[in-house]
Amino acid sequence: MKVGFIGLGNMGKPMALNLMAAGHEVNGFDTAPVEAEGLHILSTASEAAKGADVVITMLPNGAILRSVAETVLPAMSAGAVFLDCSTVDVDSARAVAAMAEEANVIPLDAPVSGGIGGASAGTLTFMVGGSEAGFEKAKPLFDIMGQKAVHCGPSGNGQAAKICNNMILGATMIVTCEAFALADKLGLDRQSMFDVVSTSSGYSWTMNAYCPAPGIGPTSPSDNGYKPGFAAELMLKDLRLSQQAAEMVDADTPMGQMAQNLYAQFVEVEDGEGKDFSAMLPRFERRRRS
Repeated sequence: MKVGFIGLGNMGKPMALNLMAAGHEVNGFDTAPVEAEGLHILSTASEAAKGADVVITMLPNGAILRSVAETVLPAMSAGAVFLDCSTVDVDSARAVAAMAEEANVIPLDAPVSGGIGGASAGTLTFMVGGSEAGFEKAKPLFDIMGQKAVHCGPSGNGQAAKICNNMILGATMIVTCEAFALADKLGLDRQSMFDVVSTSSGYSWTMNAYCPAPGIGPTSPSDNGYKPGFAAELMLKDLRLSQQAAEMVDADTPMGQMAQNLYAQFVEVEDGEGKDFSAMLPRFERRRRS
């Protein structure tokens, strides 16, 4: 396929390179200078989108997504796919989908899970909202950039799935870190704690696959000084999106709200910015009961 790729940052660039390596023609654009590494970089987003079978975006937020959509949709061919892989608010995803349909373009919102490592390795999971026809047209690209793509229903449902997933993830990481800090104070060895919890009812992805305690379980960012695999500020962004969506539909999400508040404190008041979201563990190690 001919692919336009807009947003060539830490996630977008390796995704675009994987598509190029698989034989697709990729024209890229980013507002910041990009080391090309074989990618064909064009001077405007509209140029990258012109004549493309699929235009992929990987952008920071909903406002930028709306702006990019307004710019590139008029340049796209009828029947092409506008595939947004950003994590944005549900309202923006659905607004952009309406704009695309008006332009006779097929919209898909497909936020990802798997982080920078997954983008580089081509092992991302895509949560996809939009039409079945659009999903099938984009599926060969999903198969290159990721290991799984789930069609979640109409436009906006990909974003809904992502923010619900990450609300669970954020809250679960907090309580996993709390439990390790409590175990330390009770004199329970961390390895013993892991051996019990990882094989019993406390089992979770944050414990078993991404343990926040250095030297325990599979290698994770905790073993690399909490350099981010998934930065705390990105978790805060997703938790805020979850609470924005909850407010929009009048859903009661007290644990999600508390997780948002704790990550806001960690990132904006304490020293969490630039660290992995699992760096909550040393935070709780230092704290006393209030």
